[in-house]
Amino acid sequence: MNASKSSARSRLGADAKPIGEVAKKHGVSDQTIYAWRKRFGTLEAADVKRLRQLEQENGRLKKLLAERDLDIELLKEVSRKKW
Repeated sequence: MNASKSSARSRLGADAKPIGEVAKKHGVSDQTIYAWRKRFGTLEAADVKRLRQLEQENGRLKKLLAERDLDIELLKEVSRKKW
């Protein structure tokens, strides 16, 4: 299962958005969302809070990684130049 579908499945109880909107966003059918909801249930309040914390941390780490990638590219460019 790809990350997008996993993400959609994990947010079923966290989002107050209509099923159709969630399904469209993640490229799955409405029936798939209903099946996931039936199979996995919804998230508890503590789970939603933890999910949001993890999403924030993930975003922060992605930003740090992007900054490091830029630093590496800059250093490579500088090292290629002749002095």
